[in-house]
Amino acid sequence: MLEEVRIQGLGVIDDAVLELSPGFTVVTGETGAGKTMVVTGLGLLFGGRADPQRVRPGASRAVVEGRLTVDADSRVAQRVEEAGGELDDGVLIISRSVSAEGRSRATLGGRSAPVSLLAYLADDLVAVHGQSDQQRLLRPERQRAALDRYAGDELQATLGAYTAAYRRHREVEAELAELTTRARERAQEADLLRFGVEEIAAAELRPGEDAELLAEETRLAHADALRLAATTAHEALVGDPASDVEVDVTALLAGARQALAGVRQHDEALAALADRLDEVSYVISDAATELASYAESVDADPARLAAVQERRAVLAQLTRKYGDTVEDVLAWAEDAAKRLGELEGDDERIEELTAEEARLRERMTELAERLTGIRTAAAERFGAAVTEELTALAMPHARVTVRIRTGEEFGPHGRDEVELLLAPHPSAPPLPLHKGASGGELSRVMLAIEVVFAGADPVPTFVFDEVDAGVGGKAAVEIGRRLARLAHNAQVIVVTHLPQVAAFADAHLVVEKSNDGMVTESGVTRLDRAGRVRELSRMLAGMEDSELGRAHAEELLTLAAADRG
Repeated sequence: MLEEVRIQGLGVIDDAVLELSPGFTVVTGETGAGKTMVVTGLGLLFGGRADPQRVRPGASRAVVEGRLTVDADSRVAQRVEEAGGELDDGVLIISRSVSAEGRSRATLGGRSAPVSLLAYLADDLVAVHGQSDQQRLLRPERQRAALDRYAGDELQATLGAYTAAYRRHREVEAELAELTTRARERAQEADLLRFGVEEIAAAELRPGEDAELLAEETRLAHADALRLAATTAHEALVGDPASDVEVDVTALLAGARQALAGVRQHDEALAALADRLDEVSYVISDAATELASYAESVDADPARLAAVQERRAVLAQLTRKYGDTVEDVLAWAEDAAKRLGELEGDDERIEELTAEEARLRERMTELAERLTGIRTAAAERFGAAVTEELTALAMPHARVTVRIRTGEEFGPHGRDEVELLLAPHPSAPPLPLHKGASGGELSRVMLAIEVVFAGADPVPTFVFDEVDAGVGGKAAVEIGRRLARLAHNAQVIVVTHLPQVAAFADAHLVVEKSNDGMVTESGVTRLDRAGRVRELSRMLAGMEDSELGRAHAEELLTLAAADRG
């Protein structure tokens, strides 16, 4: 709901603040005072076209700022959050500015936003019905959605079942299309995977095999050098039996141990050193034994070296294709086998999906036909109700009907296209709303539609500009009564020149102008009871101080209050 709108530098309005209330708010004022600028400002606020010629002469820009209360769980709040804006305790601030050069800027919840986003949010925030700005219900998709809500719970339940079937049908169609249109690519993929899996399986890989083979190849390639080194080291430790010179580590250690053995008991420090020499002797003896064993085990085997090198070449070929290591190759083979199983099961999957698609299409056909029947019945009731409303709104010969065209293609809401048609008199053919009525008639038609749709097509705020154009007397009273009725379910803001309409309002704003001889400035004032009497008197007799006019104004206010209950 709109709580407050501030307009600066727009047309004849220099700076005006509209303090709005729930229920029915009426805006009046003398001709040329700027009432239409109020509607223009609201249009700008909700994404309307920016016209730099509307900027007040001498002003650099026109600015409109609105404060709205928004449900924190609503789609509007979610979209504001997605755009980076914020709500302040459920209050949303929207601002729109238009420079004299034509540049337009918008902010939403404290963040800059594209003007198109304001227009998008407007569908859930406000319905503007002006002389040249009939927006919301002129769009077929909104007409269909509103008729569906008007049709009630039966249609909503059927539509819910249809929507579920439709979404699943879209998913099945997409998967079928992917499976069938890419059959060649999938067959090629399967062939490549199958070749890779078979190639890896034939190699009979073992985890860690590549590292083991590298170590074995290195040892075989240097077998002679390794054996010579081990033999030389062994001889250095234990001596060469074929040599006459006994110079080796074990002999030298034995001499050192013997030298210490006779005196170790005289000094604990020396005894500790002797023990360490004993330990070294044991270690060197073990090392010598292992060196001898190693030297005997090392054998140059050209045949084995060739086999190892050949196996490593096989592994290198596989790792170039499928992974950096044998483990990576084995992991690729496992994943490829799973994917291959999926691809080889495509034919069976296609059969399953084809059968499911047929079942879903049959289900959608049944539900779509049911939707058409429910909509047709609701359309007849709706057309009759709107036509009855128009009779009371000084359009006794007008007739509203709903055309439902059922196509062959399924859509997210069935197969129906819904369009509201108006025949302004019996001899006129029914035409779409924007073609079948003049500006003033269209406002009244929209009012009748909104009254009938009230509660079925919920929107927080309705704005009507000159909805009473071309009517007066009893018809004007009926317009006021219906606007008051609509205000039971929503906030209603009406710009009017008829006192019969203004009398039904819960709150009355007047656009006043002052003239200093050069510049006209307009502001907005909220009227109390006495102020309303004066303004209604002016609207009735053109003279706000007329006793007769005041009496008539009092009577109008009293009657309207009684009618509202």
